[in-house]
Amino acid sequence: MNQEILNKAEELINHTDGKICNHCLGRKFSDCVEGDGNEDRGIKIREALNLEPYTIDDEKCVICNDLFDDINTKVLDLVNEKIEFLNVEFDTFVVGCKLPKEIVETDQEISDKFDFNVEIIKKEVNREIGKLLEANLKQNVDFDGEDVLVMVDLRRILKEDIENPIKVRLQINPIFIEGRYRKLVRGIPQTKWPCTKCKGRGCEECNFTGKQYPESVEELLSEVVLKHTNGYEAKFHGAGREDIDVRMLGTGRPFVLEIKEPKIRKIDLEKIAEEVAVSAKGKTEYLNLKFTERKRKAEIKVSSPDTYKVYRALVKCEDDIKEEDLEKLQSLHIIQQRTPIRVSHRRADKIREKEVKNIEAKFIDSKTFEMIIKTEGGLYIKELISSDEGRSNPSVTEVLKTQAICAELDVIEVGIK
Repeated sequence: MNQEILNKAEELINHTDGKICNHCLGRKFSDCVEGDGNEDRGIKIREALNLEPYTIDDEKCVICNDLFDDINTKVLDLVNEKIEFLNVEFDTFVVGCKLPKEIVETDQEISDKFDFNVEIIKKEVNREIGKLLEANLKQNVDFDGEDVLVMVDLRRILKEDIENPIKVRLQINPIFIEGRYRKLVRGIPQTKWPCTKCKGRGCEECNFTGKQYPESVEELLSEVVLKHTNGYEAKFHGAGREDIDVRMLGTGRPFVLEIKEPKIRKIDLEKIAEEVAVSAKGKTEYLNLKFTERKRKAEIKVSSPDTYKVYRALVKCEDDIKEEDLEKLQSLHIIQQRTPIRVSHRRADKIREKEVKNIEAKFIDSKTFEMIIKTEGGLYIKELISSDEGRSNPSVTEVLKTQAICAELDVIEVGIK
């Protein structure tokens, strides 16, 4: 340790009348003094200056008010109490803290006065709490995928009249489960629909359930997962959605189920799927369940040029048609669709251009045929068939020169990255 460093350290100690703890002293020289942490650096500086060891007494550190001693003697117990109270299981965590502004300002003022260009006190507090918890909880700090954020609020430690000045809060991060669902019956929405009359509060109209429909694709899965995770709430993120009267068949539609504040994170997804299959009674299936990352919930909701969907539509015509008329449907390729009347109350009124990639038509009788349609994602199939009063152009109705309607619709494939 060179003399220039020792001179500056002695100047700092004199400036504080010796009331600077080893953590705060060592932190100011963390860029030029070797040591096993800032406390060790502070000890080495004092020894090099032949000073007495720093002791905690009524004259507290002028920077931190000896809060590092509070961390060592109080924080671990408070965290353990919170974990026990919430009964939460986790493997990884990160630490955050809130400090009194007086401490933050004093720390910065001294750095400015002595031209120290080192980390702020908040970073060291977070690190020291993290080291303490890692050693005692046997869990690991993970800045990329933490299960829990431990937030230690120290803002009231300077107020001597407060009995419990330190507060600890655990922010339990969600878990995300990815998979595909199949909806095998009609009449079930993808997600929970609040009652239109009471807006979810509960009334006679909805039998005080707060719901427009008694069950949904979301709830048939989430109720089981919430039970096993002891989570607070579930949120369903689907790669698009089908109408209530449309089945979702084939390999299913991709989705991510988000479970908020799960107290239990380690669950057997194969057993979950088996349990849901029993409780859903053949109405829905959930395939290839796996844990995934937060970013997937956004990825599956964003359409890409490679996204496509394949539908089976049963079409009814007002006038008789011939089997050879169905060849005309091959002319349906680039479709200009104005926002359909049936969704105009909740979607922006604009014209969308979508591509029909392939059509296969099967004649059933003079007024009925089946279509297998492969399209770009986002094309409204019912309106492609009916024309929606001319808002879809061209349409099956226009090409066949007779009013056509979609009597039944199934999604049989959803392609997505």
